[in-house]
Amino acid sequence: MGDVTGEGLLAALATPGLPWLMLTCLVAGGVRGFAGFGSALIIMPVAGIFLPLPYAIVAMMGMGVLSWPVIVPKAMRAADLREVATLALAAVASAPLGLWLLGRLDQEVLRWCVTGTAALTLLALASGWRYRGRVGWPGLLVVGAVAGVLGGTTGLTGPPVILFYLAGAAGAAMVRANTIVFLAILDLGLIFGMFWQGRVTGAALWLALVLALPYAVGTLAGQRAFAPERERAYRRVAYGVIAVAILSGLPLFQS
Repeated sequence: MGDVTGEGLLAALATPGLPWLMLTCLVAGGVRGFAGFGSALIIMPVAGIFLPLPYAIVAMMGMGVLSWPVIVPKAMRAADLREVATLALAAVASAPLGLWLLGRLDQEVLRWCVTGTAALTLLALASGWRYRGRVGWPGLLVVGAVAGVLGGTTGLTGPPVILFYLAGAAGAAMVRANTIVFLAILDLGLIFGMFWQGRVTGAALWLALVLALPYAVGTLAGQRAFAPERERAYRRVAYGVIAVAILSGLPLFQS
C-alpha cells in the first residue's frame, strides 16, 4: 500500500537527482508552452541518467496528462482536429508495439535510441528543410504510426509529427496547436497501454505528480510568452535547450 499512501510521496521525494529532474521539467514546460513541442526531447535524455527508462516514461506521460488543463483547452480551439485525430488514431493503435519492444530491448540500447532520436530530430529541424506537397490520410496514418511506436519504445512521442508539421507550410500557431493536441492524445493512449501491461506503479504516479508542478509553472510561463511572429526566436531557444539535454543524456558520459 506504500505506493498509494504518503510513503509513495516520500519515495518520490527521495528520487535520485530529483532537483535536476524538477529543473529540467521547469525548462521543458517553458519550451512546450512557448513552442508547442520539445518537452520529451528535453526530459527523457536527462531522466535516463537517474531513472530506469520504463519508469521515466511512465512518470513523464503521467506528468503530461496532469498538466493538460494548463495548455490543451486553448490549443484545441486553434487546432485542425480532423487531421490531428487521424494522426492520433494511428499513433495510439501502434503504441502497443512500441511498449512491447520496450520490454524486450536492452536499456542501454534504448538510451542510445532516446539520445539518437533527439539528435536526429534537432538536426532536421535546425536544417530548415521543408516539404511543399500535400499529405493525404494514408501519409498521415504512416506518420502517426511511426510516432506511436517511437513513443512506446523511448517516450519520445513527438519527433515524427513535429518533423511533419515543421517541414510543411503551416504557420507557427497551427503547428503549435496541432502538436500540443496530438501529444496530449498520445500521452493518454500510452498511459492506458502501460496500465494494461502493468507498468504503471504508484511510485511512478507520485513522481509524475511531483514533477507536474514545475512543469505546469514552466508551461504557463511559456504559453504567455508565445506569439506567432516569434517563430524564429522560439525555435532557436528550443533547439539550444534540446541540444544541451541531448549532450547531458549521452550514455557515453554515464558510469
